[in-house]
Amino acid sequence: MDFKILNFTIFCVGNVAEYLCKSAKKIYHLMSDSGIIDGYIVPCYDVLHTFSKEYIVEDLVSFMRKKGVLK
Repeated sequence: MDFKILNFTIFCVGNVAEYLCKSAKKIYHLMSDSGIIDGYIVPCYDVLHTFSKEYIVEDLVSFMRKKGVLK
């Protein structure tokens, strides 16, 4: 993973954690264990990074709910 994708992944995890009022460590583990980081954030970086912070956070939270990671 190159630096810009790593940086974007950290951005995603941190902002979702802030939105959900949870620790970044917990959100990272939820995303990593469910395959969201390697299966969605990293491969879709080229498109995802062009959207607003609000859109990205809402998209990821929605995706986490659909995968059953969040209730």
